[in-house]
Amino acid sequence: MEHAHGLHLPNSGHNRDDEASKMGMWLFLFTELLLFGGLFIVYMVYRMLNHEAFLLSSFELNVWLGTINTVVLLVSSMTIAMSITAIQKGNSAQSIRLLMTTVGLSLLFLVIKYFEWSSKIHHGLFPGMDYYNNLPKGEALFFFLYFMMTGLHALHIIIGGILIGVVAYRTKKGEVTSKKYTLTENAGLYWHLVDLIWIYLFPLFYLIH
Repeated sequence: MEHAHGLHLPNSGHNRDDEASKMGMWLFLFTELLLFGGLFIVYMVYRMLNHEAFLLSSFELNVWLGTINTVVLLVSSMTIAMSITAIQKGNSAQSIRLLMTTVGLSLLFLVIKYFEWSSKIHHGLFPGMDYYNNLPKGEALFFFLYFMMTGLHALHIIIGGILIGVVAYRTKKGEVTSKKYTLTENAGLYWHLVDLIWIYLFPLFYLIH
């Protein structure tokens, strides 16, 4: 009986570690939701107070680029979900390919965002530039919130891309397997949150009516 009980100890330890890891990730995601939730509330208050100015400012944004980036992130959510399924089935190579595809899509998102930001900066719409300083208060608020919120989101994209790259590396090293893939699941949870935040940001800034 003691021998049989001893056989279960390592497994139980792994299970406890996995549960603690998942709980930690959920708590972290909750704090992220509070952060962006607060920013969304601030945005909505200012939008109600400056509806016409926000509407006019939104016309300066490129809806097509925003739409393409939305599709890019939706596809990336699919690829990371598929990578989790692949590692669960023991197909490490396929999981790594899908993880790196997700990283590639995150880079594509950032490249598109770079060109979009560059266009706005070229026209002097970045906070602190001369043209921006002469904008009406409502329009200045719109672009301040646009750069702050999309910039914070882009930072999360970078962090997520690095995390997914680490998961791919550890999978290649054999540290993530069909028996131990909590790290892949946590990376997936984080990435889905990043996608969810963009799903809210896109209509708030690009599709104002």
